[in-house]
Amino acid sequence: MTPLEITRRHFFSRTSTGVGAAALASLLGREAKAAGGLPGLPHFSPKARRVIYLFQHGAPSQLDLFDYKPDLARVRGQELPDSVRMGQRLTGMTAYQASFPTASSIFKFSRCGKGGIWLSELLPHTAKAADDLCVIRSLHTDAINHDPAVTFFQTGFQLAGRPSIGAWVSYGLGSESDELPAFVVMVSQGLGNAQALADRQWSSGFLPTRYAGVKFRASADPVLYLSNPDGYEREARRRYLDDLARLNEQKLNDSQDPEIATRIAQYEMAFRMQASVPELTDLSREPEHIFEMYGPDARKPGTYAANCILARRLAERGVRFIQLFHRGWDQHNNLPREIAKQCMQTDQPSAALILDLKQRGLLEDTLVVWGGEFGRTVYSQGTLTETNYGRDHHPRCFSIWMAGGGVKGGLTYGETDDFSYNIVQDPMDVHDLHATILHCLGVDHTRLTFKFQGRHYRLTDIHGRVAQGLLA
Repeated sequence: MTPLEITRRHFFSRTSTGVGAAALASLLGREAKAAGGLPGLPHFSPKARRVIYLFQHGAPSQLDLFDYKPDLARVRGQELPDSVRMGQRLTGMTAYQASFPTASSIFKFSRCGKGGIWLSELLPHTAKAADDLCVIRSLHTDAINHDPAVTFFQTGFQLAGRPSIGAWVSYGLGSESDELPAFVVMVSQGLGNAQALADRQWSSGFLPTRYAGVKFRASADPVLYLSNPDGYEREARRRYLDDLARLNEQKLNDSQDPEIATRIAQYEMAFRMQASVPELTDLSREPEHIFEMYGPDARKPGTYAANCILARRLAERGVRFIQLFHRGWDQHNNLPREIAKQCMQTDQPSAALILDLKQRGLLEDTLVVWGGEFGRTVYSQGTLTETNYGRDHHPRCFSIWMAGGGVKGGLTYGETDDFSYNIVQDPMDVHDLHATILHCLGVDHTRLTFKFQGRHYRLTDIHGRVAQGLLA
C-alpha cells in the first residue's frame, strides 16, 4: 500500500487490534441491508409501494390546463393590478416590459368526473380519469429559473449536489426486484422549446452511488455498456465478475471504502440486467389494444407514450421509483399553439397509464405524480392578441396532479386568487410535496436521514409537512 492510500480509517483499523475486522463486518452488514432498504422502514403501513413520477420539464401553464379562471375574460388585455403582483420577483425576460396585460386562456374548460374537477379541453383523455386524480392547484416554489427549479424539485435544494428523491427512496426502501435497479429514469423530447436536462437530476448526491437513477435509452442497447462484446459468452462474463469481485473484496478489506462495495453490487446488478432488460424493453408482445390505449406514438421507442408503457412494465417488475422526464413545456411565446402540441403527445399516454395500472390492480399501490417545476404568469409575455399570447415563469402558484396509492381521487386541493397569481387556500411547497410522497410510501420524512460531513441530512431538509387533506 502506498502512502497515498493510507487513510485515517485505514490507520485506525491497522493500529487497533480487531477494530478493522469489526468495521469491515459492520460495513458489509450495512451494504447487505441496503439492498433491501434500511432496517425499520417503512415506518408505518404504506398505501403505495412504488412511485411513477411524470415530470413535465419546462413548466406547463396551470392557467391553460387546470386552474380555471373564467372571470379573466372580462379583464383580458387590461393591466395586471399592482395589488395582485405586489412587486414580486420577475425574470429578466419580462422585468422590463412596459406593461403586463392580463391574458385569459383561450381554451374551454369543463367539470369532469363525479368530483367536478375543472380540466381544459386540451386534456380530453385525462378528463376520463378525473375520478382518480387529485389536482393540486396551490403548489409553489422558491426558484424562478429552470435549472434551480428542477434541481429543487428533484433534490429539495436549489444547488446541485444533494441526492434526488428517487435516490432517497431507493436508499430507504430498496428494490422489490433482484434483476432491476430500484430507481429508473427515462427522457423523452416534446414538440416545444426544450431546456437542458442534466444527469445530475437523478444522481445519488452524497449517498452511495448505488442509489442513483439508471437511465434507460431509446436505442437497441437501453443501458450503456450492458451488452457483452461479440464473441464474449455469458459464462465468460460470470467468471470474469467472480474474479473481479475477489480483487475488489481485497481492496475493500484494505481501504474499507463503501464505494468499492457499491461497485461489487453494481457489477452483479448489471449481470442480472443483461437478462432482464432486453425482455423488459421488448414491447412486441404487448397486445394491440395497449398500443391503441397509449396512442399513435406508443410503438416508437423513446417517445413519451412508449416510456409510459415501459413505466407500467417496470412497476409490474418491482422497480421502486420510476421517473419520466418529458421536455418541451417552456412556452414563452405562441403558447396556445405550443401547449396544444405538447398535450397531443402527453394527454393520452398519461391517462392510459392510470387506466392500465388500474385494470391490472396496480394503481391502488402505485403513486403517480404529474407536473413541472413551476407555473406560468397570468400576464402575457410579449404581444397579446385575440388568439395568441406567451407566459413567463411563475413560481408563486401552479398545478400538478397525483393519482393512485395514498391520495384521494376526484379531488381539487388548494385554491389561487382570481388571477392564478397568489395562493389563497392550502399552500403546498416543494418540501410538502416530498413529505407527502414519502408518507404515501410509509416513510416519515423527518426520520429518513443520512449523515454527511457531520450533519444528518434529509430530503426535506428542516422543512416539510404532509398534506393530510389529500390523503385517502
